[in-house]
Amino acid sequence: VPAGTLALLLGTLLWAPWRALHGAPHGAPLAELSGDQDFQLFLHKNLEFTRKIKGDVAALQRVVCDTFQLCKEEELLLVRQDLGITQVPLEKCHSHTFQVEACFSQIRNGLRTYHGSLAVVLGLLPGHAGMVETVQLDAANLSSNIQQQMEDLGLSTVTFPTESQGLLPAFSSDFQHQVGGFFILANFQRFLETAYRVLRHLACL
Repeated sequence: VPAGTLALLLGTLLWAPWRALHGAPHGAPLAELSGDQDFQLFLHKNLEFTRKIKGDVAALQRVVCDTFQLCKEEELLLVRQDLGITQVPLEKCHSHTFQVEACFSQIRNGLRTYHGSLAVVLGLLPGHAGMVETVQLDAANLSSNIQQQMEDLGLSTVTFPTESQGLLPAFSSDFQHQVGGFFILANFQRFLETAYRVLRHLACL
């Protein structure tokens, strides 16, 4: 089996929701995009960029774990419910009706939301302000890269109801602030994992 085919098969098997991608009614543009050299260059460059941001977020998670002994999500779920911290949606990126426009729009919007939410972490870790600001800058740049690529490809931006996205929770105690920062980082890491899988899958088509 050719290496490229094997990689595609593995990617498909590792992430079940993508199995329906090729048969999805809105999947036609992917065949055209997959042969676009500029699009492939964008995918590979931003795969590495996303991997870099994931590593930096993981480093911040370790700081929160070491500093506040907040390391396990299952021990803090009740506090998270009280704070109302939720994951930024990316359902358009792994549904059976996958569309490049909708998925990229959600990734771009989510990066902007987390850029703002990281202010909670910045207030929590003043001694690591440089690390947090680097992640904020990188999130903003990745969002801009996606926006620019959508414009270059002539893809329309899809808008979604904002609901409460981007609104920072009010913390009534230092502990709530710490837990809030913990979950913002945990959610951002999961968001980046999904975005990474999307870019990697498109690069394999």
